[in-house]
Amino acid sequence: MAKKKTKEEKRNVREVNWLIALLMSIFFGWIGVDRFIMGKVGTGILKLITLGGFGIWWLIDLILIATKYKFKNVEWVEN
Repeated sequence: MAKKKTKEEKRNVREVNWLIALLMSIFFGWIGVDRFIMGKVGTGILKLITLGGFGIWWLIDLILIATKYKFKNVEWVEN
């Protein structure tokens, strides 16, 4: 049975256009743009400093976004 979200949890959820995030991850994921779009500034900065974790982190994020992985506080939308 699915757990109902509280009002605070609903407020913290960021709706992210999946196609935009995927395209940004493909072209600019190595500098962390995809993480910034999802509201994950801290990991976005780390990804920027390490140039996408030397390419490994970029590839992993690309796969996760392409498969619509359920990141915490991110809801994928398609509009």
